[in-house]
Amino acid sequence: METQAVLSKVAKPNLTRRFGLLSATALNMTNMIGVGPFITIPALMTALNGPQAMLGWVVALIIAICDGMVWSELGAAFPGSGGSYLFLREGFRRETFGRPMAFLFIWQFILSGPLEIASGYIGFSQYLQYLWPGMTPTVSKLLIVALGIFTIGLLYRRIDSIEKITITLWIGTMLTIGAVLVTGAFHFNPKIAFDFAPGSFQFSFGFLIGLGAASRVGVYDYLGYYNICYIGEEVREPGRVIPRSIIMSVILVAFIYVGINLSIIGVVPWRQFVPATDPPAPVASMMMQNIYGTKVAAVFTVLVLWTALGSVFALLLGYSRIPFAAAREGYFFKVFARLHPKKNFPHVSLVVMGLIAIVCSFLPLMQVIDTLLATRILVQFVGQIVALILLRKNAPNLKRPYRMWLYPIPALLALVGWFFIFGTTDIKTLLYSGAALLLGVAGFLCWSRYTAKWPFQTA
Repeated sequence: METQAVLSKVAKPNLTRRFGLLSATALNMTNMIGVGPFITIPALMTALNGPQAMLGWVVALIIAICDGMVWSELGAAFPGSGGSYLFLREGFRRETFGRPMAFLFIWQFILSGPLEIASGYIGFSQYLQYLWPGMTPTVSKLLIVALGIFTIGLLYRRIDSIEKITITLWIGTMLTIGAVLVTGAFHFNPKIAFDFAPGSFQFSFGFLIGLGAASRVGVYDYLGYYNICYIGEEVREPGRVIPRSIIMSVILVAFIYVGINLSIIGVVPWRQFVPATDPPAPVASMMMQNIYGTKVAAVFTVLVLWTALGSVFALLLGYSRIPFAAAREGYFFKVFARLHPKKNFPHVSLVVMGLIAIVCSFLPLMQVIDTLLATRILVQFVGQIVALILLRKNAPNLKRPYRMWLYPIPALLALVGWFFIFGTTDIKTLLYSGAALLLGVAGFLCWSRYTAKWPFQTA
């Protein structure tokens, strides 16, 4: 039986298709931008000790564009809730190896998804401290808890209301970005921006490791270009909207990121925030203070806080649909498959993912970034590329509203990029991600044995 036919039989139209191209692109971009560039520029510059670290964003952009084509083809072919869960399950055959791949994705995502959301809460707290210099660590944690609960409350409603909130938060994000870009355009100083340290371009093994660190920061900043795939069941005309929203988001955000980076380091000398502290310096507010003074910087900081809220809102919206989709198909605990009886959204999954994100927000920022990437790369990103290749081979008649351009070159470039990011990560983080993966394999085998399913099914 063809994969598409199987999917059509099991997919249940329980959710409302409300997201069009504008709201889908807004969701992706709000997720991608968030506070990422505002909190990671110090870490980016520290990776290579100077402006040459922007090469990391170039590497990350190549990975994001190529990988975005993978997501576009898979998302258009399987427009259901869950994104990667669906792609891995169908690509590796749902009754055999698709089962462990889908299970392992949910397993690692229960940690990596909330970690990504937590980074937004950490960034919010960092910039709030600019407005409240005397804020103690205890008060900071209490405010993060309050913000996390508030975000859950914003999403605890029907999808038609969420669509309007998404666009509103996106507008606030664009205003924040616009303020940085306009200010940078009129006050950019190339001598400050391109103040390279001696020996900045001495290519060596150390430079390669530093480039890997800068690329990890860049990839983290670009994460979210695929967020619309997680709520594909709530997208109108998904075969057209999903690929276009992904490609548009990557291209637009790439220009925005270059502009933000140059705007900030062209006003604030990079040596003022390198090496990066944890939490890193609020460089965007520092930029506004250097030019306009503290009052304008305070107003701008409020816009950054709005942007942070938009980011965690978009992340939690998409990520809450993943355990729901898996549970609905029998790949996770059944309680996560429950829809709100009146408002028709996965309320159990939303609350659980939101609460885990609050707990993860108490970790250091760079530990959060490195761990979420190392945990996610092998099963999700590499796994999806393999799934796409398998589907091209095993299901040639699968309906594909979008087909990757120049296949398989972008897929192979993305694969090399992900291995580069993973291979330049520190050993401690790699050991942690490996241990989590092995525990996931053991968990899958125990679960399959208990339920008498593949590879332990009986005749």
